[in-house]
Amino acid sequence: MKTSPDQGAPVLELDGLTVKLGKRTILDHLEASFSGRAIGLLGPNGAGKTTLLRTLLGFYPPTAGGARVFGRELSVAAKEIRAEIGYMPESDAFIANITAVHFVRLMAELSGLPSEAALERAHEALFYVGLGEARYRRVGTFSTGMKQMVKLAQALVHGPRLLMLDEPTNGLDPPARKRMIDLVCDIRNRGTSRIILSSHLLGDVEMVCDEVLILKNGAIADSCDLAADRQANKHFVEVDLETPNAEFDRAVAALGCEIASLEPGKLKLVMPAEVSTRELWIAAEKTGVGIRRLDLKRDSLQDIFMRAMEGN
Repeated sequence: MKTSPDQGAPVLELDGLTVKLGKRTILDHLEASFSGRAIGLLGPNGAGKTTLLRTLLGFYPPTAGGARVFGRELSVAAKEIRAEIGYMPESDAFIANITAVHFVRLMAELSGLPSEAALERAHEALFYVGLGEARYRRVGTFSTGMKQMVKLAQALVHGPRLLMLDEPTNGLDPPARKRMIDLVCDIRNRGTSRIILSSHLLGDVEMVCDEVLILKNGAIADSCDLAADRQANKHFVEVDLETPNAEFDRAVAALGCEIASLEPGKLKLVMPAEVSTRELWIAAEKTGVGIRRLDLKRDSLQDIFMRAMEGN
């Protein structure tokens, strides 16, 4: 049953979405649904990330299947969907000889705001991204970091329900990258806009996103709810013993732990929910082996991504 708009619909639903450009299949039968505050879009170059964003914006028509944004069918409501989206493209798309406030105001007017409201919102958006003092400078004179902030400001200016960010930290030095990620996290936490963040930087996605879609060669390699995955892995433990000890291995297996040996004396354990780490120390004492190190672990986004890239 299809969800009607604005009644608790997921942010994004992909129903066998396929996109061909010429004879080449760029997106191949994507099936997924996402409801989180921030959705991460990952994959190597050429995986189809930007094509997916542009398809959702209505730039490319689906060849087969479809998609819904907030319950609206892309094939029948592309204009309505686009009106609710703020888009920060990967490439620069500026009119270099106009001021930042003029540019952001223009983008607000193109999004449907009246002229006076557009100017007011342009000032607000530029102050929000830290360009208040530079808002009357020409965009062509800005540094790379400042240009990225202008792109974020124009994406935000009309108050979109969905913010699409394509490689927002491209070309930024570490302080500017942190500032950008802090702003995106602030937008997420305010809850006024949902976010789709496309990036090749796993750390950016892990800091911002609740859910992740991983693309490989235009198909879905994996999709996951990061919060749920982290919760499921809360009893994943690495143990470093002073010496290998088969009796300890048997003792922890008897507790119901799944065991993988990394190398002699180093074990990975998946513990049942009812088993505590204290019981591992007791098992070590009973079997006469010392534990050098015991670390609670969880799968990182890098682990999830690497498994997706290694799969067929």
